[in-house]
Amino acid sequence: MADEEKEVTDELEVLQEEQEGLKQEKETLNRELEAREATIGELKEALTARDTEIDGLKQTVAEFESKLAQINELLSQAVASYRELVATAHPEIPPELIAGDSVAAVDESLRSAEALVDKVKRGIEAETAKTRVPAGAPQRAPLDLSVLSPREKIEYAIGGSSSRK
Repeated sequence: MADEEKEVTDELEVLQEEQEGLKQEKETLNRELEAREATIGELKEALTARDTEIDGLKQTVAEFESKLAQINELLSQAVASYRELVATAHPEIPPELIAGDSVAAVDESLRSAEALVDKVKRGIEAETAKTRVPAGAPQRAPLDLSVLSPREKIEYAIGGSSSRK
């Protein structure tokens, strides 16, 4: 029995050492768990702060989008007014030729329209110059004597009738 008692005692000591090791491991794991729970708590707080910040930024973006829409509407109205003003200032240019959604585009279309109107005016003036008829009767031109025969020239000089008048 002494051997059995020694074995049991040895086993008991081994089990107590294992139990002591397990207790230490448990304490270590509990400390790690507490540290991780603290980290998780900090991360949750940071996440909540970020969510709040994101909500604030989303609201700011929505406000800026609203303001941008208002500004774009005002810009559109200003460009339309400018286009009407340009059309009024240039009555020789058809208003349909003046277009654009910005001041620069309206100015560019005005330059193009002016060039077109000038080209059409020059074409009309050139056509008019080609078909211009002088006012009144045509000027009298002297008779071309170079085509007359000597006999006809003599008759013309003495005032006689000629067959080729």
